[in-house]
Amino acid sequence: MSSTTDVAESVLTDGYYCEIPSDPCAIVMFGASGDLAKRKLLPALFDLAIHSCLAPRFRVVGFARTEMSDDKFRAAADEALPKKGGDDKRADFLKHLEYFTGNYDEPESYARLEKHLDEIDQQGQLGGNRLYYLSTPPDVYTHVIEQLGKSGLAKPKSKDSWTRIIIEKPFGHDGPSACQLNAKVLQVFDEAQVYRIDHYLGKETVQNLLVFRFGNGIFEPLWNRNYIDSVQITASESLGVERRAAFYESAGALRDMIQSHVLQLTSIVAMESPATFGANSVRNEKIKILQSIRPFTPESIAKTVVRGQYGPGKIGGKDVAGYRQEPGVNPDSATETFVALKLLVDNWRWSGVPFFLRTGKRLARPATEIAIQFKKAPHMVFQGSDVQPNSLVMNIQPDEGISLSFGAKAPGSQMQIRPVKMDFEYKQAFSSGSREAYATLINDCIRGDATLFDRADSVEAAWGLVDPILQAFRNAKPSSFPNYAAGSSGPQAAQDLVAAEGRAWRPL
Repeated sequence: MSSTTDVAESVLTDGYYCEIPSDPCAIVMFGASGDLAKRKLLPALFDLAIHSCLAPRFRVVGFARTEMSDDKFRAAADEALPKKGGDDKRADFLKHLEYFTGNYDEPESYARLEKHLDEIDQQGQLGGNRLYYLSTPPDVYTHVIEQLGKSGLAKPKSKDSWTRIIIEKPFGHDGPSACQLNAKVLQVFDEAQVYRIDHYLGKETVQNLLVFRFGNGIFEPLWNRNYIDSVQITASESLGVERRAAFYESAGALRDMIQSHVLQLTSIVAMESPATFGANSVRNEKIKILQSIRPFTPESIAKTVVRGQYGPGKIGGKDVAGYRQEPGVNPDSATETFVALKLLVDNWRWSGVPFFLRTGKRLARPATEIAIQFKKAPHMVFQGSDVQPNSLVMNIQPDEGISLSFGAKAPGSQMQIRPVKMDFEYKQAFSSGSREAYATLINDCIRGDATLFDRADSVEAAWGLVDPILQAFRNAKPSSFPNYAAGSSGPQAAQDLVAAEGRAWRPL
C-alpha cells in the first residue's frame, strides 16, 4: 500500500511485490504469549522476513507476564509458523526472536525493558527505531501506554529515529470509552505515531477497491445515485463464538463487526476521490462519509435495525449448539450474534441510495463481500425477457476477487437473455495470491504509511453512529431470542427489512 518513494527495492516474487524498507527496528510485542501473537503476528512477521520485506537488521522482543526463556519462545514461535515455505530462512528468523518477562503496570519492568532495548539497539545497529504492538486484552492497553510514557520509551531516541505503536481493536466499547482511550494515548504519543489497526483494511480486495474506483475511468462515472440502486455489505461467518465467549458476551455483533470492519468498508465504498493517495488525504475522505451518515434515532432504529441470536441448527450437515448453549455463555443471554441495518449517506453522491449492512455468526456460509446493485435499464426493448440489473461484487473473503454480472443473449433463435459473469480472482491472476492482511499492515507501519489505519476522529465518529443502537438494545431486551437457526441466512426480520424496500439480500 506504501508509496515507492519509501521503498529501497521492489520486486515481484511468489505472487506479490516484496518491499525492502529502509529502516531496521526493534519490534516489541506486548502480549506475546497470547493467541493473537501465535495465530497472526508471528506468522505475519515471518512472511515479511522470507520475502525480504523486513530490513536484515531487526529484533522481535516478546513481552508478557508468563515466565518463558528465549529458547522456549522460539520453539513456540516455530510451532506457530507455517509448516511450508521459507524453510531456508526459518532458523535465521527465529534467531531474531527473544523473550522478556514483565508486568504491564510495573515501572521496574519498563526500566529493564529500556535497558534491554538499548543493548540490542547497539548490538544490532537498529538505529533506535522501535515499534510497539499491543496484542494484549483491551483492559491492559492503558497500563502499557502509561508506563511507556512514564519510562520515556514513547519518545524517539533521536531526531533520526522513530517510535510507533500499533493498537488492536476493540478501541473502546462505546463512544465515551473510545474518547477516553484516545485522550490517554495522545497524552503519551503524537497522532502520527499511533496506528489503530483493523485487519480488514489489509486485505487485497479492500485495497483494490480504491484502485478499482480511482484507477479505472469506466467505473467512477457510474459510482453515484444516478446509476446505483443500492449497496449491500455482508460479513457472515459459519463459525460460532469458539473460545471467545467471555469477550463476545460483553461485545456482541454490533460492537465486534459493525462499528469497526463493516463501517470501514462502507466508508471506502462511498468516499470521494482523495486529493493524493496519502494517509491524510484518504482518511480525510473516509471521515467525511462517517459524518454524512444519517444519525440513528429511536424511531429509525425500530424500523431499520434488526438483531438476532442463533439457536441450534446444522452446519455442514452436523448438528451445532445454539449460542446460549455455548460454553461460557449465559443461558439467558441477550447478546446479539446477528445485526442487519439500513443506513443512508446524506451527501450529493449518495442521496437516496440505501446501504444495507449485515453481519452474523453461524450463518449458511462464511463470506465477506461488497455488492453494488445498479439500476435497471430505463426502457426494456426486449419484450418477454426478464433482464436482471447489473451487479458488481467485491469478494473479500474467503476467495478474494471481483465479479461483474450483465445480460447476454442465450444461444438459439429466440431473444432470450441470461445473466452471465466476468470473474477476476487473485489466486489466478497473481500466482500464489495475496499477502496476509497482518503482514501488509505491519509492513506499512514499519515504513510509516498510515493510509490503512484508523485515526482518532474516525474511531469516535464510528462509535457515535452505533452508540444510539447500543442504547436501544439495552433499553429493550429481545423477547424472541434465539430467532434464527444455525446454518440459515439469519432472522426473518432481516429479510423483511430489505423486502420492504422492494429488494432482497444476496443469497448466502
